[in-house]
Amino acid sequence: MKNPARRFSSLAAGTALAVASLGAAAQSAYPCPTVKLVSPYPPGGTTDILARLIQQGLGKELGTTVIVENKAGASSNIGTEYVAAAAPDGCTLLLGNNTGVAINRNLYKLRIDPVKGLAPVGAVASVPLVLYVNAGLPANSLSQLVDLAKKNPGKFSYASGGSGSPQHLMGELLKLEQNIDLAHIPYKGQGPAMQDVVSGQVQMAFETTSVIVPQLASGRVRALATTGVVRPKSLPNVPTMKELGMPDFVTENWYGVFAPARTPPALVQRLNGALNAVLDSKDVRASLEKMGSAEVKGTPESFAKFIAKELPLWESVVKRSGAKVD
Repeated sequence: MKNPARRFSSLAAGTALAVASLGAAAQSAYPCPTVKLVSPYPPGGTTDILARLIQQGLGKELGTTVIVENKAGASSNIGTEYVAAAAPDGCTLLLGNNTGVAINRNLYKLRIDPVKGLAPVGAVASVPLVLYVNAGLPANSLSQLVDLAKKNPGKFSYASGGSGSPQHLMGELLKLEQNIDLAHIPYKGQGPAMQDVVSGQVQMAFETTSVIVPQLASGRVRALATTGVVRPKSLPNVPTMKELGMPDFVTENWYGVFAPARTPPALVQRLNGALNAVLDSKDVRASLEKMGSAEVKGTPESFAKFIAKELPLWESVVKRSGAKVD
């Protein structure tokens, strides 16, 4: 898989032009007294964290109130379809990710194709995944984990935030590339999935750096590898899958803001300018850097082009891994 940070590099081009084009529209009152920013997952996962990270700043930039509403279920399909079906007036937005926008269309019979039903506003973050295990599992490295799984076929399982999520697909790729037998246990979000790995109900999972790094300090889970091209600053001692001999095991979770399709282009541009201003703020930049996110802000057009390039990538991963909806 290609380097997500490189794939996102073109998003920065043209940002200044987009912001400058807001002009007089940015001076008028925003058309909604309250903007609903939908997180299609339960609280605790990266999507929810990012939604709440930009919530206050986005409201300030737009001159209105932004609330985060969790609409979880069906591997983010419920919340994603809810926004796609909403009025295109800028009052209902989605904090979406590669699962709901690019992956699920290959696994589910959706009521609304998110690519057609959503208007990309702008990218927010792109973060690597971490393969981690419960501390009670006698595996301190990926090779030890693989050996343990091969000696105990079918006895271990991995958790994910839902069928079709990048965490699910990475688990299936791990099984494929290492020829091991692991059961997939899907949850209604990454938060519940992580809780059961931490408690020892499930042995392992993949999770974004932003969520798992704080848990590592507890000593109840252990990180074995990351999926980025380079080691994240927050986990300098954890090797990448590429370093461990799996050059195709390079991917990141990306996140962005979306409006319903048919939202007026001027309103999408206004939302993009507000979002980029939030991403440029000192506190948000520091938080994203701590998560290990690549800088991804850009125009709605560049975000749309990026998504178009992602579609065949994830279609290939689904086919190669043989992933199915559980």
